[in-house]
Amino acid sequence: MANLKEVKNRINSVVSTQQITKAMKMVAAAKLKRAQDRITMMRPYSQHLSAILQNVSENNDGDMDNPYAEQRPVGKLLIVLVTSDKGLCGAFNSFVVRKAKSLMEGQYLELAKSGNIDFLPIGKKGMEYVRRNKLPYNATYVDLFNSLNFADVSEAANYVMKEFTKGTYDKVEILYNEFINAATQVVNNEQFLPIEKKEEEGSTAKSSGNDYIYEPSKDYIQDELIPTSLKTQFFKALLDSNASEQGARMTAMDKATENAGDLLKELRLKYNRTRQAAITTEILEITAGAEALAAQ
Repeated sequence: MANLKEVKNRINSVVSTQQITKAMKMVAAAKLKRAQDRITMMRPYSQHLSAILQNVSENNDGDMDNPYAEQRPVGKLLIVLVTSDKGLCGAFNSFVVRKAKSLMEGQYLELAKSGNIDFLPIGKKGMEYVRRNKLPYNATYVDLFNSLNFADVSEAANYVMKEFTKGTYDKVEILYNEFINAATQVVNNEQFLPIEKKEEEGSTAKSSGNDYIYEPSKDYIQDELIPTSLKTQFFKALLDSNASEQGARMTAMDKATENAGDLLKELRLKYNRTRQAAITTEILEITAGAEALAAQ
């Protein structure tokens, strides 16, 4: 049976750990509120803008050259791997990494075998994964979560868009955790480029047969609005991931705090039993000594 000092040390250690997990839960909850507000405000705008972009891309009848909608045979793929910078957030990062591995072993197996899949990790955990597996990557934008803002994210999105239009990559996909609520995150595999065509169920026609009036001009939409829309989609994915990370961390720390509480109950029970056993042994020894003296 463990002695009292060992059990007491374990109790102190678990109490310290529980205090840390409680503090981390509170910090994550505060960050989650801000992150949730940002993605909640961004998501409707982003979705509506994306729908407009798809409709315009499909209905321009070839009179507007959109280089971001060009469909090409996929000879080289870029995967934007969005993870967190820190751990202690449950399976948040492992789900994204597992999805990337699944793509390389399934849908893009031939590209992976020929070395035609590059990674753009955003977040240090994703960087660790590609380095550990010796995968081709560009680490320029790994630290975007240090200060998540549209200007810095736009630079990363602009790099991806430029490489696509140059023909370096024929397809770009973003892997990230989509925020549902504090306890639920879903890994999303989203095609970023080329712009996907919107499909309507039960119809092979265009998504809309409307004629569009372009204001101020088609050139402005091509040169300004479409790139800005794509950057917005990119930024939305990172906001989703950021909110998901804080939700996953808050949930993980809450569970860790509960587990620490359960362990403390067991340790304190063990401590009391050990202490009682020591007292009983001491009483028995004193009684035996007293009886031995009385018998002399």
